[in-house]
Amino acid sequence: MCNDVTMKLEIESAVTFVASLLRASSLHDPQLDSFSRSLCQLLAERYQQHWFPDKPCKGSAYRCIRINHKMDPLLGQAAICIGLSTEQLFRLLPRELTLWIDPFEVSYRIGEDGSICVLYEATRVTLPPTTPEQCSYTLGCKESREYVLGRTSPSRSYAMMTVSG
Repeated sequence: MCNDVTMKLEIESAVTFVASLLRASSLHDPQLDSFSRSLCQLLAERYQQHWFPDKPCKGSAYRCIRINHKMDPLLGQAAICIGLSTEQLFRLLPRELTLWIDPFEVSYRIGEDGSICVLYEATRVTLPPTTPEQCSYTLGCKESREYVLGRTSPSRSYAMMTVSG
């Protein structure tokens, strides 16, 4: 689907997620395949000069796919490639969707107050920070967003216990 090796898994994870949202609609598999190929190509082209594996959060806002009362332009372009108007695509996807595509992590949120969910996460080998500037990148992009957005949802390492009565 995607040819750029450096961001291939991240882009494919995001594209597969969007396609899965569309699969529930009346779109046929050939349309979904064409949409997916087009979106993959558009994302790879857009991110070419904005992909920083050494600083994954750098450029995160630029790489963000957003639907919030209007359609993200890249999703709209991919829809046009399969004969869908932006308005038709808007009816098929959640009204509010944020999709972050960053090196080593792809996450999304449906709705403004929804939880941030991780679609893809790669382990990366990093050396401990040696300068104060490097310390700002010790949080993952998801954790940084939760901190900035004031999210209090438990982290992946948090064990949640429920009590039933």
